[in-house]
Amino acid sequence: MSTTTSRTARPVRPVAMAASFLVASAVLATGTVLLVRYGPGNMGTGFAVGGGIVLLAMAVATWRSLRHPGASTTVERALTNTGDERDRRIAERAGAVLGLVSLPLTGVAAVLVALGVRADAVLGILVWTLLAVVVVAYAVLVRRG
Repeated sequence: MSTTTSRTARPVRPVAMAASFLVASAVLATGTVLLVRYGPGNMGTGFAVGGGIVLLAMAVATWRSLRHPGASTTVERALTNTGDERDRRIAERAGAVLGLVSLPLTGVAAVLVALGVRADAVLGILVWTLLAVVVVAYAVLVRRG
């Protein structure tokens, strides 16, 4: 096992990124149509808006990684898979922290639902808590280097 680390970035594949964007757009459109037609309440609208925001954010991150690789952040490089070894290691460790924390939090959420707490409230809080955990873990790991 080598102790040296390379700081070379992965080659950018614009065709693969464009294909991924098109597939994600097709999934977004199909899911929106199905949820608007068969989903309860405003679920289709929420799916469309949330998915559109994610697609837009990914498009901006991809554009920044392709056009201005020196100015792109660690998160952008990790999301677009154009980062170096350090970026990939940070993303992997943040995912590990998320996985470690998600198991007990999901257990607590299941117990709360079993005790009669509204499931939609518990699941909403669980999602936002897990999102906060991964963001904080990523920020701490980036700062530590």
